[in-house]
Formats: sequence, C-alpha cells, structure tokens
Amino acid sequence: MRTPKETTSKRTQRDYSLAFKLAVVSQVEKGELTYKQVQEHYVN
Repeated sequence: MRTPKETTSKRTQRDYSLAFKLAVVSQVEKGELTYKQVQEHYVN
C-alpha cells in the first residue's frame, strides 16, 4: 500500500497581486488575448 506522499506530487503556486489578476482578466474580456495566450505567456 502506498502512503499519500508516494501518490501525490507537491504543487507549487505562484502568488499574483489582485491588480495583476484583474489586468489579465481585463485583457481577455476585451479580446486582446485568449485565455490560451495568457496561459502560454504567463505560465510557461
């Protein structure tokens, strides 16, 4: 039987300011970027 540590990997989370998040959402809502473009630009 596996322990929980063996079955899950540690996730990392980046902390972004609320202002940054709202700016990115605004770009998507205005059609300046798609969510895929945001993902490629900011996540990778």
